[in-house]
Amino acid sequence: MKTSFLKIFAVVALVTFTNCGNDKAKEAETTEATEAAVAEATAVTFNANTESSMIEWKGFKPTGSHNGTISISEGSVSVNNGAIESGNFTIDMSSIVVTDIPAEEEGNAKLRGHLTSADFFDVEKFPTAKFEVTGISTVEGKTMLSGNLTMKEKTNNISIPVTTAMEGDIMKLTSETFTIDRSKWNVQYGSKSFFDNLGDSFINDDIELKVTLVANKA
Repeated sequence: MKTSFLKIFAVVALVTFTNCGNDKAKEAETTEATEAAVAEATAVTFNANTESSMIEWKGFKPTGSHNGTISISEGSVSVNNGAIESGNFTIDMSSIVVTDIPAEEEGNAKLRGHLTSADFFDVEKFPTAKFEVTGISTVEGKTMLSGNLTMKEKTNNISIPVTTAMEGDIMKLTSETFTIDRSKWNVQYGSKSFFDNLGDSFINDDIELKVTLVANKA
């Protein structure tokens, strides 16, 4: 009876582990920085609507996760025949918001303070991050947007799956949820990529992100 129970437990554990692994967002393909894309003269410019644009984030540790948003402070994209040809936007790192802890609780301000400190994104020294479009392509039926992401003066090129929609003079770009490896941008705190003997006190290198960019025709 005990052996049968252990077998059943093992199967349940395996299924649970497998399902959790499948639920994880795919890491963005990350390579060295490359030249920015240049739009044709016939392209139309759309400027970011900063009130409607944002980046959603989620970070993980052994005991759970935290999530929130970051604002896009400015940016523009050049569009030709409904397709993005070039563009860039600026991320206001001081705008980091924690949404999984009620704003009135002490833990909210404590976590936000830690994320903006030198331990993580060092917002005082690096107040913004930037994304600059380097190309767009179709891979296995998905539109892949590639661009140079600069954070803490470290630049890597990432490729992420996106969908775009045009509604009159408004363009909306939405990415699928994807992950980046923060260690590639020198965000070191609690990372096994930089420190040994962390035990269960480590924080995952993967950060989940989802980008929503709403832009109005200039």
